[in-house]
Amino acid sequence: MKIKFLGAAREVTGSCFIIETDKARFAVDCGMHQGNDEMEKRNWDVDIYEPERIDFILITHAHIDHSGLLPRIVQKGFRGPIYATEPTGDLVKILLLDSAHIQEVEAGWKIKKMQRSGGSPDVKPLYTVKDAQAVAPLIKTKTYESIFSPGNGIKANFRDAGHILGAAILELFIEENGATTKLVFSGDIGRRHQLLMEDPSTISEANFLFMESTYGNRNHKGEEDSLNELAEAIQYSYSRGEKVIIPAFAVERTQEILYSLHLLSMAGKLPKDMPVILDSPLAIQATEIFRRYRSYLDEETQDLLKKGEDPLDLPQLQFSSTTEQSMQINKLKGSAIIISASGMANAGRIKHHLRHNLWRPGASIVFVGFQAEGTPGRRIVDGAKTIRLFGEDISIKAKVWTISGFSAHAGQDQLLDWLGHFQSKKMQIFLVHGEISVQEYLASLIRERFGFAVTIPEYLEEIRLKVGAKLEEVKQPKVEEKRIDWDLLLGDLESKISHLQGLKKKLQALPLSKQMEIRDTLREANHNINEMKDEI
Repeated sequence: MKIKFLGAAREVTGSCFIIETDKARFAVDCGMHQGNDEMEKRNWDVDIYEPERIDFILITHAHIDHSGLLPRIVQKGFRGPIYATEPTGDLVKILLLDSAHIQEVEAGWKIKKMQRSGGSPDVKPLYTVKDAQAVAPLIKTKTYESIFSPGNGIKANFRDAGHILGAAILELFIEENGATTKLVFSGDIGRRHQLLMEDPSTISEANFLFMESTYGNRNHKGEEDSLNELAEAIQYSYSRGEKVIIPAFAVERTQEILYSLHLLSMAGKLPKDMPVILDSPLAIQATEIFRRYRSYLDEETQDLLKKGEDPLDLPQLQFSSTTEQSMQINKLKGSAIIISASGMANAGRIKHHLRHNLWRPGASIVFVGFQAEGTPGRRIVDGAKTIRLFGEDISIKAKVWTISGFSAHAGQDQLLDWLGHFQSKKMQIFLVHGEISVQEYLASLIRERFGFAVTIPEYLEEIRLKVGAKLEEVKQPKVEEKRIDWDLLLGDLESKISHLQGLKKKLQALPLSKQMEIRDTLREANHNINEMKDEI
């Protein structure tokens, strides 16, 4: 059999693996690439997936980086079944509709911008709401620990990954030439002792393991420390009459933050007169799905619900569903906690709240999840002095908090502990869903501690899998590596600056209004160069 890595290869987003056996061709996950413009261009090139040749798709969980390209694949000809757990099926439907709406809105903005500048726009959304709706009839749901056969010679089993509601570790048993090979895809492995979720299931046997490595180089803060730090952030801004802005993924992270605020309220650490506003229609819908599937939640949460205590509710909790309600939040006087999507601050309503609060010294921006390279959230976390939002440079004066203890991903020690349950000494490990520097560090630990063979696949790499044999790379047309000629680029810039110096007298002779217009253009260019220097 062969496997092709179409995402989550030396990156954290775009999870997708195409497996081809002698009887079937199918995908594990179908995620959207997120990050910088170059990374997101990959979402348009789905011909390399050959959608019409995919027999079925298995989805480990609902997050967009694992499910977000499903409408695009269906748009391009995929018609097979999509298998997922029951909660994942419901969550995928609302997440894809929200993603499609964002695609349509952003395409509309680009069209208007081009029209205002006199251009002839030929802009289309990546996919539409209609495309997202076409996914729903294809979804077939399964329960945990229920082995099923999605294709000829293939058996599959979803096991609890402890990551988000319905998230699964996928076991695959593939029969070829009379022999059975076991593949395990970890999906995203959850953090132990996480609120709401059960701990991840453990597995002891596999021939090939495809393991996430998001936090393979570090551990998270403890749950109590994280809760105390959240209380500190709240008090910091409450005492200054400013807002606490929490960019949070609509699924799981929002619900865990609500649970945490419930715990702080019970402990008297959440001011009773401080509004908590959930500004995300998607998160509001997702929270209702969490309530619907209470049997998938951990015992502690189920016990609270049986007693009539709702850990996802607060006396001062307010919901903001409409655009008008969202806009009114930024007119609100005094302190408040605002939870909004997206979690990486690269889309949605959170960008408006950042625009209104990043420049306020008493405000708090609290990041409670992973920030991928190239996203606004990552730039803020990495210490940027300014950030551009809606064509405006916003100074970052608010206090920035990064509380990793709320992550739904296992930290380094927990990844290694989970891996330690495998008894197959000849198992081959592929590290996926991680940045390359992190993966290399984790790979060295795994080799040293367990002696497993570890491979870090590249984007578009295709490998033949055969138990007991050396990994064989299937030769593919080499992707041309893009290089930037910095000498040419910087030389051209230097030449233009020198030319402007020679035009100084002519510039001074222009009408004052024209001089000011040129000055402003040069100031903006200078600001952009300074911003790039800060990032470097």
